[in-house]
Amino acid sequence: MAIDLCVLGRVDYAATAQAMQDYTATRTPESRDLLWICEHDALYTQGIAGKSDHILRPGNIPVVATNRGGQVTFHGPGQVVAYPLIDLQRAGYFVKEYVYRIEEAVIRTLAHFGVTGHRVAGAPGIYVRLDDPHSHALLPQRPQKRVGAAAPVPEFDGLGKIAALGIKVSRHCTYHGVALNIAMDLEPFARINPCGYAGLQTVDLSTIGVHTTWEEAAQVLGQQLSIRLAP
Repeated sequence: MAIDLCVLGRVDYAATAQAMQDYTATRTPESRDLLWICEHDALYTQGIAGKSDHILRPGNIPVVATNRGGQVTFHGPGQVVAYPLIDLQRAGYFVKEYVYRIEEAVIRTLAHFGVTGHRVAGAPGIYVRLDDPHSHALLPQRPQKRVGAAAPVPEFDGLGKIAALGIKVSRHCTYHGVALNIAMDLEPFARINPCGYAGLQTVDLSTIGVHTTWEEAAQVLGQQLSIRLAP
């Protein structure tokens, strides 16, 4: 079953989060999978296990508690936010694979713009080299082997975070999703520990010299997600 892609444009965060929750709560095995692409006015969202001490100086930007995984992040104009509403049981893959597929879609989207995206072990999301965003060389800190039960400690040397991931799975069905920074006011990221990491630098495409429109980036990411998340 193909995913129904809908580009919503600028929408209210709370109303969109509620709509995702309602759709997921009432969907049946026959319900279609959806992919909503949108952007939000400035706000911080805090994950379900989020620690309030990662929110340093929110100022006049609202902080909204959510039921997604992950810590605090910032949403604002110039960011493409994608919400896949997928029945994983029907799609035939598990949560770990789902996360991998979302990250792969972001990596392919960045490649479309000539930028190399990287995964960092132990820290979901996608990162770019600050010194050379176009370099294809493997990061020196990758890959890491898990030692015992402990997850690898993420290393962010020389990296900037360009996409944040925060998902929720209920009855095998996904909501929330991924946010890719295109051309934003990045200053609000300095008022938090992004995704719970103090001093982690956040970047967007425009800061690394790639100039595109929100619409083009939304179209490319939507297309990549539709391909990668297919059963």
